[in-house]
Amino acid sequence: MAKITKEAALLYHSQGKPGKIEVVPTKPYQTQRDLSLAYSPGVAEPCLEIQKDPKTAYDYTAKGNLVAVISNGTAVLGLGDIGAMSGKPVMEGKGLLFKIYAGIDVFDIEVNEKDPDKFIEAVKAIAPTFGGINLEDIKAPECFKIEQRLKEELDIPVMHDDQHGTAIISSAGLLNALEVAGKKIEEVKIVVNGAGASAVSCTKLYVSLGARLENIVMLDSKGVISKERTDLNEQKKYFATSRTDIHTLAEAIQGADVFLGLSKGNVLTQDMVRSMADHPIVFALANPTPEISYEDAMASRPDVLMATGRSDYPNQINNVIGFPYIFRGALDTQATAINEEMKLAAVRAIAGLAKQPVPDVVNEAYHVNNLSFGAEYFIPKPVDPRLITEVSMAVAKAAMESGVARKQITDWEAYKNHLRELMGQENKLTRQLYDTARRCPQRVVFAEGTHPNMLKAAVEAKAEGICTPIILGNEERITKLAKELDLNLEGIEIVNLRHDRESERRERYARILCEKRAREGANYQEAIDKMFERNYFGMMMVETGDADAFVTGLYTKYSNTIKVAKEVIGIQEGYKHFGTMHILNSKKGTYFIADTLINRHPDTDTLIDIAKLANKAVRFFNQEPVMAMLSYSNFGSDNIGSPAKVHEAINYMHTHYPDLAIDGEMQVKFALNNALRDEKYPFTRLNGKEVNTLIFPNLSSANATYQLIQNMSETEVIGPIQMGLNKPIHFTDIESSVRDIVNITAIACIDAIVAKKMKCNQ
Repeated sequence: MAKITKEAALLYHSQGKPGKIEVVPTKPYQTQRDLSLAYSPGVAEPCLEIQKDPKTAYDYTAKGNLVAVISNGTAVLGLGDIGAMSGKPVMEGKGLLFKIYAGIDVFDIEVNEKDPDKFIEAVKAIAPTFGGINLEDIKAPECFKIEQRLKEELDIPVMHDDQHGTAIISSAGLLNALEVAGKKIEEVKIVVNGAGASAVSCTKLYVSLGARLENIVMLDSKGVISKERTDLNEQKKYFATSRTDIHTLAEAIQGADVFLGLSKGNVLTQDMVRSMADHPIVFALANPTPEISYEDAMASRPDVLMATGRSDYPNQINNVIGFPYIFRGALDTQATAINEEMKLAAVRAIAGLAKQPVPDVVNEAYHVNNLSFGAEYFIPKPVDPRLITEVSMAVAKAAMESGVARKQITDWEAYKNHLRELMGQENKLTRQLYDTARRCPQRVVFAEGTHPNMLKAAVEAKAEGICTPIILGNEERITKLAKELDLNLEGIEIVNLRHDRESERRERYARILCEKRAREGANYQEAIDKMFERNYFGMMMVETGDADAFVTGLYTKYSNTIKVAKEVIGIQEGYKHFGTMHILNSKKGTYFIADTLINRHPDTDTLIDIAKLANKAVRFFNQEPVMAMLSYSNFGSDNIGSPAKVHEAINYMHTHYPDLAIDGEMQVKFALNNALRDEKYPFTRLNGKEVNTLIFPNLSSANATYQLIQNMSETEVIGPIQMGLNKPIHFTDIESSVRDIVNITAIACIDAIVAKKMKCNQ
């Protein structure tokens, strides 16, 4: 992990807009009518409705998705009591994490008040604004009183994350570490070094999970907390031990099974770790310097199970694994509290997630191939996209079952889909693609079986139930790669097209191809040679019906693949060209862009074919096409170069497709701003319509546009999707992720299903 310098940190927080968060409007505000609805006089109506029934504030305001992150700055990170204003960067950071991980909006509020009673009154006074309150960086013991009073006196969820966030994540880690070690929580001896808010809350939660008080020893800065001491507050008294034979950490830790450190760096020695029981569990959570370094702990003995608060070592205890999703579940049920049942539900959901197969996006983020449950992975990674569904749903269910939910969730599958859409993990279109493909799984050939991403995609596509994969490649290399990636190849056919046993099929394919191209200079020996190439062989599998669809492109130049596709598969009747389309799923909607891959410098006839193919393709995805053909001019304002070609193509489309919503040539701003377009050019066929399909004048502009949007926004891009070939042959990009390939596979399957239905209807 790169070292963070003072200069880099200050620049990050100051460059551009100072700070890390901003307020963004969620309603239209361009017109006078919009502003009248947003403020006076329209705003009076929701005000009156809320006055009649306060619960409707969740319907008419942002309350239900708004959390206050509140602090007085008395215990900021490892900085201590630096004051309310100085703690504001941390509170803004917390707001950023809420938003990016759970879609929750935040106001950070720094209260310049150390008196607990006055602080409580201040928070109570502003509480109606929010759906929940996250207390942050408030020192012990005041934080216990503040949280308890606010939980008792407010009807919205209140959680002091410094206490409960660490407790929940470390509890999940502890359950799994104990499972790896083969130990039971009710039997293990636990030593806790530190007695602040986090330590107390962690240990109480361990007790809730089954740990026994008599097996726990807690230490503060003065040593072991024992019943002999007279300087203990109520929280410490709860954990005071009756043992009189131990006073120091070195004495307490002998024979212990678990060490939990929430204190300061370098207080646990290698000798202390060696004195622990077999398979010791060491959670050294002081930040940035742990109680013992990861290297020292691992060097002390090989059987240690280690977790820290740092991201550059395995098993990071990171609060972000919990708090965004706990509040998400609480907000979505309009819960009146975050209670013990909800916290325990979060613990079990997080623990359970670590035992599931790890998604590719997590492996890629940490530059590994095969994270799996065990000593180096018993806590989910913060980037795991499944946390939003697993933890939020568990918390929401616990809120309902424990009686604190004011809103009931009845359709859990719909709620799961909503959470995925909220975080941009999925949208309705991709879900429909998968659902449609699952209804009739097709036999899909994956060309590059030895490419890690394609092999993973084939396995995932099978697991999703969208296809029956056939992988081309050397079976020994594929099997070895699958073992390295921890992939299950059961039920997946591997075809080594170079193997002697495939000689009959190679010869058969060569004869068919030779006959097909007999008057185009083809000869049998050339055709035989071509059948040793995966694209020729795979496409012939589809051409002959030995498979239903083909996916290729990770190792092959597009120009080569295009040549083979034209030669083996051919272009659909009625067209002279074929093309590709990308789908952009953005916050503004779904857009179809063509041609993004095939035709470099299209002439008028090519543009006509692309427009006709795009019309069919958009309808293939159950959308009504509203098409703009683009250029740098508008409706004949320039009559040379690409505008002239587009203009001629539009004339053809208007003549032959009089009912199709298509027009141009036009600039992008007029295509996407229908109000501006309708004002300036009221004569267009697109009047009053929202454009969803963009036809570009050349490959450079189309390809650059989709890549620019993909890399500068949160837009999901699906494609390339081929348009115009006789059979379902689909291409991927050299940089395609596993998800990209699975998406293309789903489209290839649907393409095959549709092709079969059309053939049956002929």
